[in-house]
Amino acid sequence: MSVTFLQEPVIPGFYPDPSLCRVGSDYYLVTSTFHYSPGVPIFHSRDLVHWRQIGHCLTRRSQLVLDGCRSSLGNWAPTLRYHNGKFYMITTNVNIGSFYVWSEKPEAPWSDPVWVDWLGIDPSLFFDEDGRVYITGTAGPEEPVGIYQSEIDMETGKILTERRLLWSGSGGHAPEGPHMYRVDGMYYLMIAEGGTEYGHMVTIARANSPYGPFEGNPDNPILSHRSTNHSIQATGHADLVQMEDGSWWALFLGIRPVSVPFVGRYHHLGRETFLAPVTWSAEGWPVIGDQSKMTERLTAQTLIQGDEYLPVSIDNFDSTQLQLCWNFLRNPKSGDWSLDERPGWLALHGSATTLNDIGSPAFIGRRQQHFNCTSSTFLSFNPLREGDEAGLTVYMNEHYHYEIALTYDSKIGRKVIFRRRIGSLWKIELEAKVKGSSIILGLDAEPSTYSFYYAEPNGEKIPFGAGECSMLSTEVAGGFTGVYFGLYATGNGELCSVPAYFDWFEYTQQ
Repeated sequence: MSVTFLQEPVIPGFYPDPSLCRVGSDYYLVTSTFHYSPGVPIFHSRDLVHWRQIGHCLTRRSQLVLDGCRSSLGNWAPTLRYHNGKFYMITTNVNIGSFYVWSEKPEAPWSDPVWVDWLGIDPSLFFDEDGRVYITGTAGPEEPVGIYQSEIDMETGKILTERRLLWSGSGGHAPEGPHMYRVDGMYYLMIAEGGTEYGHMVTIARANSPYGPFEGNPDNPILSHRSTNHSIQATGHADLVQMEDGSWWALFLGIRPVSVPFVGRYHHLGRETFLAPVTWSAEGWPVIGDQSKMTERLTAQTLIQGDEYLPVSIDNFDSTQLQLCWNFLRNPKSGDWSLDERPGWLALHGSATTLNDIGSPAFIGRRQQHFNCTSSTFLSFNPLREGDEAGLTVYMNEHYHYEIALTYDSKIGRKVIFRRRIGSLWKIELEAKVKGSSIILGLDAEPSTYSFYYAEPNGEKIPFGAGECSMLSTEVAGGFTGVYFGLYATGNGELCSVPAYFDWFEYTQQ
């Protein structure tokens, strides 16, 4: 059956560095999470187009230590592979080192980390037909740039052979994100080059042996949108998969920048996961998309029409566990949040930590995945002292975020505020007295603007401030992540005097 669809991300929002594997008719995919927890979400699909999150690989502190982790550090570039009945996910916690975890079921709890004495980042695993297993990754701090490889014992994580430089790339800076494949007896080494910005690209080399020597494709890069006006930019960091029917596909990251007239391009949704077909040239090289470019529309003869997994638009916090879309900043403190304290509500106990700190505030957030969307929440909060604060944030990192929140003023009592934090500058731009302790806080997102509002129960929406999306973009704020919509509470340097209760949270694509 033929399927035609726009070349939009198959997993929209901040889901970068995709890696996948096939098990029979099922496909599983993981992405990077950096300083957010739980770490490394895992998705399932039957057709490569429709993906549903089924869990996380890193769900407990023994697997994921993010204390003091600066924004955009933490866990980078996972690789997912399946071998002899086990799934393996290998990654680097850049604050600590590289490790892998394994599980017999992808949605089930994963093992404790097996740490690997391995330099560099972006480790990948390759299980060869003769039983040998190889680890590949980037250069260490004192090594010439390029992709290095050793054999590894998967029972212990012990490196069995000396590191060997396989390939220095095609000449682009930052060769990284390697994946090894064996196709028709040849070994193919596919990597990312050019940095994960607008010069990002995918290149490939091949050899008769996993040790090389590797010969670069004369038509490199095999995927790049650099120096083009394509609506999707920074394409790179790809992984290949072959479907049951023999067809080949690539999943890779890209960004969708918004053009601001006379200013430039900005992207704030983060690096997203895209899909493109792969063909093989007469010379035996993979060709991604239309001669290394994505087309605006893709017609695929081989994909089945899978079920479209639509995330729940409203969370009433009726479950005993958070939905899989929610994340914490770094390792959460168990006493800062609860779904049991007031059944049907999310309770946040504000700590001294704020959204401006490199710490773990009382915060849960979900990715903004669409340019045009709305988000709102019902908050019950009765602050008793100045400094008590709870609300809704649009959050890029500790230096760039917007809030609409309920707080306390000793002169007028409860009030709603709108605040913007841009770098070292921050300002409460609007404030208004409110009568009760219950309030609806919300925002409407468009490609270039966030518009905020509040409403008292059974009252009308009151517009209450706006902020540019570009100020929360990677081009301004830096880093490798994307915007989150979050619920939070803080005592701004002290413990909050009362808990904040959130009855529901709604996210709707427009």
